[in-house]
Amino acid sequence: MEKANQESFLVFGKWDPSEVVIRDPSLTRYVSLRSKKIPHTFGKVTRHRFEKGTLSIVERLINKVMRSGQGKRKLSGKYIRGRGGCGKKIMAMHIIEDAFMIVEKRANKNPLQVLVDAIQNAGPREDVTRISKGGVSYTVSVDVAPLKKVDESLKNLALAAFSGSFNSKTSAAEALAKELIATAAEDNTSMSVRRRDEVERIAKASR
Repeated sequence: MEKANQESFLVFGKWDPSEVVIRDPSLTRYVSLRSKKIPHTFGKVTRHRFEKGTLSIVERLINKVMRSGQGKRKLSGKYIRGRGGCGKKIMAMHIIEDAFMIVEKRANKNPLQVLVDAIQNAGPREDVTRISKGGVSYTVSVDVAPLKKVDESLKNLALAAFSGSFNSKTSAAEALAKELIATAAEDNTSMSVRRRDEVERIAKASR
């Protein structure tokens, strides 16, 4: 286990990133909790390849919440969209901050630690890729790179928040908080954990 390398700023002026411990050493380089008081860098560190690994993990989650959803792919029989929040970063920041406050109240832990634990549990370790040889296409199992694992984890958490609040009285912040707590505990009620297990099951069958 390693302490994340942090600066002394409190995220949203409330939570100390220096308390966070990253259990998976392969993710230490790609889970950055260096942050301003308000995690918004205007995309300055995302202009080069792999540079997003240095971006605050909180801001990366905010950016995932702003996405427009699954597009043409269906999730649980519904088209999941970003609740009209695509591109609205202030709205996304409020969702994340409110979710963190709910997590702190329910789990009695630093929500940044819960987020990091959820990221470690939500990403698949194996995936499949398609190979074509002699006009025949087939899938083979491949290991997932650490940066890709973080990307997939954040995507799964954001989609779970959309799914939990879609066509429901549950707010996006409450749905995200519930998902973070369940995923950090690796509970099977977590949609992110179920999606991870499904990807790994398919990859295992393609070995």
